[in-house]
Amino acid sequence: MTPESFIAGKAVQAIKALYNADVEASALQVQVTRKEFEGDFTLVVFPLLKVSHSSPDNTGNAIGGWFMDNVPEISGFNVVKGFLNISLSQLWWNELFLSIASDPGFGLLPSTGKNIMVEFSSPNTNKPLHLGHIRNNLLGDSVSRLLKASGNNVIKATLVNDRGVHICKSMYAWQQSFAGATPESTGKKGDHLVGDCYVEFNNILTREVNELVAGGMDPEEAKKEAPCMKAVHEMLVKWEQGDREVRELWSMMNGWVFDGFDQTYKALGISFDKVYYEHDTYLLGKELVQKGLENGAFVRDPDGSVWCDLTADGLDRKLVLRSDGTSVYITQDLGIAERRFSEDHLDSHVYVVGDEQNYHFAVLKLILKKLGFEWADRIYHLSYGMVELPEGKMKSREGTVVDADDLIEKMYEEAKATSEESGKLEGLDEEEKEKLYRMIGLAALKYFIIKVDPKRKMLFNPKESIDFNGNTGPFIQYTHARICSILRKAEERGLSCVVSDMAPGVELSAKEVRLVKLLNIYPQKVADAAAALSPAVIANYAYDLAKEFNQYYHDTPILREENADTLQMRLVLISTLATVLSRATDILGFSLPERM
Repeated sequence: MTPESFIAGKAVQAIKALYNADVEASALQVQVTRKEFEGDFTLVVFPLLKVSHSSPDNTGNAIGGWFMDNVPEISGFNVVKGFLNISLSQLWWNELFLSIASDPGFGLLPSTGKNIMVEFSSPNTNKPLHLGHIRNNLLGDSVSRLLKASGNNVIKATLVNDRGVHICKSMYAWQQSFAGATPESTGKKGDHLVGDCYVEFNNILTREVNELVAGGMDPEEAKKEAPCMKAVHEMLVKWEQGDREVRELWSMMNGWVFDGFDQTYKALGISFDKVYYEHDTYLLGKELVQKGLENGAFVRDPDGSVWCDLTADGLDRKLVLRSDGTSVYITQDLGIAERRFSEDHLDSHVYVVGDEQNYHFAVLKLILKKLGFEWADRIYHLSYGMVELPEGKMKSREGTVVDADDLIEKMYEEAKATSEESGKLEGLDEEEKEKLYRMIGLAALKYFIIKVDPKRKMLFNPKESIDFNGNTGPFIQYTHARICSILRKAEERGLSCVVSDMAPGVELSAKEVRLVKLLNIYPQKVADAAAALSPAVIANYAYDLAKEFNQYYHDTPILREENADTLQMRLVLISTLATVLSRATDILGFSLPERM
């Protein structure tokens, strides 16, 4: 039971006893007391004046007096302008702490029975993953973990964009400038090699356009007439016709990229339950076009193209089928959505896609509604801002992106340098240190990105993300390692941190009560974060909990406590705190070491 629901329940009893009136506990407003006032929780009195027929102060004092006479868990109260501020007693905090420490599944919310698909990553196979993909992947993975922790069955999915003009550009450049080159012969990861081909295509195009412009052609026309662009479009037509040579090249180069992606995902700790490929899905949705024509959602223009008119809804006309009968991206997305909701019996679907696609998903939902799918409102676009570096924006076709693999390695190097400078890993052997450098670097990367609300753009600075004393992943890791160190020393002394061995009724200090309060709100933080699809809520909670513990540790001599019962209570308290920290950071996707 939460403190809020406990107080509301007792207030219902007080109102019945004082005013012979029945009120629902859910109708009462109980909130955490503001810092400038004395008390733990506040009951808003104003809605009760209609049953008390008295002033706010008199009503608050009457209810507060009844609490003091009848509720031993309440130790005091004060009334400020219609707000009844309530202080809970040691009895309450002891009972609450015991219930938290005794619950092996504390913070894991009950099952909802709902199936939720979270789609993220969805890369193109013409380049390696970069910093933008990292934010997408870390958000998608963390949201998946968050929804699972809040009681849902979660399916992590990705749609790989493995066909189209952009893929053919890399293929053409490989033929022209890299023919015969392989990951093995070049010593490069496959996705890096294909990314080099994509950059090279842009170089080829630039040269050809400059030549055509020098010959008097308009620059825009030159981009269309460049021999390389014509060759790429011819290659795409051949691919769609199933040309054996083109398909073999496409399959070979995509295989290189898939191997490269897998290595990067493994380094990030990312995995998927379902992987979809555009070459299998790009024709989906065409049958829905006929359905839309039949129910009046779509119209066919004289040239044979099919459109959905959304102007009455404040949008525009949206093409769903070209005049030559080929589909467009929105057509594919309509078909994939229908298949997924049908095959996986989804209750909702979350798309983790950058905010530049806000309009696309508004259109997708609206067209699905017009097609009569009742689940259209259960599609959610988790829109997130772009990631920039101190140097500015990234451009993949110019080869100025921050490669994901390079960034992961840079985080390792930063973690190693910072750890060595601080001396925090002294005494560990080299193998342990190497493992910790990787763990610290990954935590720094994940926490720094996830702690920012998804809707905000962010500036990523690798060096700032690794600070053992700041709002960082490594700070939380070090806090956990510090707790584990205390517990190891306690175990060496034969002390128990098992809750069943704890003496009842041990008095908690004010700082210990603050820790219990923070622990107690963790399940609500999980629920709030899941409702908002914002793992940042959990990241900032984990930091607050770690920060509060470090203040407590600084002021409280845990292992030097002479009273055996108090010492054991404190060991149980910090052990519980370590467990909750670990559960919170598991949602964020990184691990907490026991030694640092």
